[in-house]
Amino acid sequence: MSQLSETSEEVSLAQRIRENPRPALLWFAGVLLLFVLEAGAAFAAIADLANTVVGLLPGVSFDLSSVAAAAEQIPTLLSRETIPNQGYDVNGVDRIITVESGDKNYVFNGPWEGTFMGLSPKYAWLLRVTLIYAYAFVFVYWVLRGYFVFREHYRYADWTPRDDVVNRLRRHRWGQFGFIIVFMFLTMAIFAPALGPTTVAANIESPYENSITYTNPDTGQQEEVLIGTANLAAASNGAGTKNTGPWQYDQYSRFHPFGTLPTPGKDLFTFMAAGARISLFIGLTAIAISGFFAVTFGLLTAYYKGLVDLAVVVAGDSIMTVPQLLLLILISVVFADHWLSNIYNGGLLIALIFGFTGWPFLWRAVRGPAFQVSEQEWVDAARSYGQRATATMRKHMLPYIVGYLLIYGSMTIGGIIIGTSALSFLGLGIQAPTPEWGRAISMGQSYVATQSWHISFIPGVMIVLVVTAFNAMGDGIRDGIDPKSEGSEGGSEVAAAGGGGG
Repeated sequence: MSQLSETSEEVSLAQRIRENPRPALLWFAGVLLLFVLEAGAAFAAIADLANTVVGLLPGVSFDLSSVAAAAEQIPTLLSRETIPNQGYDVNGVDRIITVESGDKNYVFNGPWEGTFMGLSPKYAWLLRVTLIYAYAFVFVYWVLRGYFVFREHYRYADWTPRDDVVNRLRRHRWGQFGFIIVFMFLTMAIFAPALGPTTVAANIESPYENSITYTNPDTGQQEEVLIGTANLAAASNGAGTKNTGPWQYDQYSRFHPFGTLPTPGKDLFTFMAAGARISLFIGLTAIAISGFFAVTFGLLTAYYKGLVDLAVVVAGDSIMTVPQLLLLILISVVFADHWLSNIYNGGLLIALIFGFTGWPFLWRAVRGPAFQVSEQEWVDAARSYGQRATATMRKHMLPYIVGYLLIYGSMTIGGIIIGTSALSFLGLGIQAPTPEWGRAISMGQSYVATQSWHISFIPGVMIVLVVTAFNAMGDGIRDGIDPKSEGSEGGSEVAAAGGGGG
């Protein structure tokens, strides 16, 4: 290394940016613009979540409703207020098509009142969904672009091992497939309030406290009807003409991308979008707890070995011997009346159970790499120079095992999603009215062989697709970090084991 480069390394990143500010300022301006476009929705979501959690804590009386209301007044580009899709056909039903199964499809030709630019609810909803996913893709691209801006303009080294990791990930098609599906799942969860054709509050939580306007086909006049009443008429019960399937309108000119649920006939897409947010919350909370314990115990056992390792092995094996599903059912029943079970109607409780019972699986995954790095000469050198144990573990051991935590953590989330859905299917997980994918499958199991097949089929396919995607993304991360594993025959087996082990 030249004397110039050695001297240059002493210059901080802030100083380097000051010397060449244009690339960094352009990138930061793009981030700021993207944030401003959705700032209102972001602040409102944070305020609503904080208000929900604080309101359920015992002995705490601090209302954030005014903060949430103020945040909702901030203009947001991709919202249902900006691009509304709920309206009514001024002329009412144009014709009714009855198919062989007896299913009635309602056809509306407009003109439409109350929708964005007079578009039909279908195309207004499609426009909003397309713009939301385009925004999310642009945001992720711009964040990744920041890494390349740093590498091109502010990094001294022409090459680092991280460059090879990025290049391998860019060639890993299976991992890219997983990333795209996971990205779409995350986008659905984050933008759930705007993605649904209707709102959770109006359609699921309080249908009899909200109303819609429609054109009465008998009188030709515009009338109001309670959403709960309209849902009952549009329910999918698999009998005769009692069905509103995917990509259809009901008799009240409401568009249902995934059809409707059984009585009381709530919109399935809205249910699934809100359920994705619940699944994401449970998965991330559980992985955060499990990952913290796994990393902490992995570093401690690798550094101290001996009795410390033995104690953690005994504790971990003791937890692993108890069937996790049985433990989930037991604790869910015991804490049924506890205040913890009120947050997300049992969602936080399930996340805590997964987190505190799943750490031994992640710890087993990082224990080997932690022991491997603890034997390296730089760790011995740090010890000999008297560096504190915590500093040695943080600086010299933690970076080595983080990659393995990402691999097995991404795979474990799939298992958590399946476990949560299984509990809800059995009626022991997330309770109504909070949406959850497993409960949709449970509600539709009686209609699988009928014209209302969509009720169980669509949530089931989405669960399989999301779980497979998390495993595929884990495969991609593993092969990107460790080139020796790329294309190995055992890759699929590791993914399958990881996905179900959470």
